[in-house]
Amino acid sequence: MKEFETYTLPNGIKGIHRRVKSGIAHCALVVNAGTRDELKSEYGLAHFTEHAIFKGTTHRKAYQVNCRLENLGGELNAYTTKEDTTIHATTLKGDFSKAAELIADVAFNSTFPERELQKEREVIVDEINTYKDSPADMIFDSFEDMIFAGSELGHNILGTKAALMRHDGDAIRRFVERTHTTDQMVFSTIGNFSLRSVQSVAERYFGIKQASQRGYKRVRPADVEPFEKQINKHTHQTHCIVGARAYDINADKRLPLSLLINILGGPSANSRLNILLREKNGLSYNIEANYTPYNDCGMVAIYFSSEHHNVDYCRELIDKELRELRSTALSSRRMAMTKRQFLAQMAISMENNEGYMLGAGKSFLLHDEIDTLEEVYRKVSAVTAEQIMEVAEEIFARTSTLIYQ
Repeated sequence: MKEFETYTLPNGIKGIHRRVKSGIAHCALVVNAGTRDELKSEYGLAHFTEHAIFKGTTHRKAYQVNCRLENLGGELNAYTTKEDTTIHATTLKGDFSKAAELIADVAFNSTFPERELQKEREVIVDEINTYKDSPADMIFDSFEDMIFAGSELGHNILGTKAALMRHDGDAIRRFVERTHTTDQMVFSTIGNFSLRSVQSVAERYFGIKQASQRGYKRVRPADVEPFEKQINKHTHQTHCIVGARAYDINADKRLPLSLLINILGGPSANSRLNILLREKNGLSYNIEANYTPYNDCGMVAIYFSSEHHNVDYCRELIDKELRELRSTALSSRRMAMTKRQFLAQMAISMENNEGYMLGAGKSFLLHDEIDTLEEVYRKVSAVTAEQIMEVAEEIFARTSTLIYQ
């Protein structure tokens, strides 16, 4: 049996399903529309839309949407990123059909009543205020705004309070009509069902949506010169990001870069930067490296926080580590350990069926296919130390820096 099975509804919505022996079902509608699809007058609208879809439909009031699955012990949620919006649910196997129907209802039949929107604006204002109290979060958005200057990828997902107050139900409807088209949707499922039964549910609830196609193309962000900037935030600690533009989600070099970032500052305690800054020198409680690939570009970011007087030394140690990775190939023993760690992390993450389902839905949306675990193993095994050194040179030869202090 294939790891994933796929289908396409007549209106263009694609489906992907993985059958597992479980009493729990997970499903999600992944829409290829996020904050980079907002017009300049619409900043914050994708996230506001994600909140607003739960505030009542032509069939349900807001409290009925909220209670439909929760009363059954399940849950319904959603999130927005720079490039996609996802509505997802988890239920007992026997309630899968109810979850699919509810997702379709909020995705296609939301009414966006002004009374509910006004209450939700206040919720998002509180979210914005909470975000502003977290420099560790804000610095990432500020860095992206600079590294993608002039592009819709730059602005943060929440938007501003002033813009939020301007967005009404008509603005949401226009945004949804323009961006939430059926050719940009995937219904992703994991559960103990046959493909036939899942497709039947999808046809019943998602197949009735009229077919639509996206009428615009995203514009790749223009290149920017490397920068170094310091912003006074009067924070207790200094927060710093060192980063650069990187490969897009379809690039062949994406996998060697992912391995490199995992070595450098991945989630394991034995990452090179964690050992260097935290374990050996006690300079930073939080040091991490991230790679975020987008549809037509990407970004790497090394983040750390430290006492003000330790920042220069932290940066010196990071620069030294980057120079070494750019100039010295990893040993065969280190490469074997790196690959084993990366593959083990991936295999363990796949034990989380909800996360696996969400990742598979986005991957199918972007690539029209899903690599099996065996294919991933083969690709990772083929990566060489020279390839990792090559991407280190390409990405870290010219970095940018942003400091909050």
